Amino acid sequence: MPSSKREQARLERRLVVSLTDACETAKAEIVGFSWLTHVADYAAFPASLRVVWVFDTQASKSLALACGQGERMLELTAMALHDAGVELQALAAHVRYDSEEQCQRINGGNWQQRLARLG
Repeated sequence: MPSSKREQARLERRLVVSLTDACETAKAEIVGFSWLTHVADYAAFPASLRVVWVFDTQASKSLALACGQGERMLELTAMALHDAGVELQALAAHVRYDSEEQCQRINGGNWQQRLARLG
């Protein structure tokens, strides 16, 4: 757990840079993948960290996962977290897959609301 606001900010910047690299790689490799984000409560870090891979549609998400792309996304996540200096046990428990379509349908397109409910 980062002990100061300054350390939290540094860690956040490292996460953004490394996850952006993972995102760009995935966009080139995985059909229907759109973007990714992360959420964390730094008071409970790293246990609270969630990385969310977002697809354009539910169909794209389902197809990617059915074709084994979930393993590639976990691999990219692991590399990004390693580059950011974050070590996690049971990485898959920290990764979620979602879609723009589901957010629009359930949350009216409000990603802030949707991400706040991750657990």
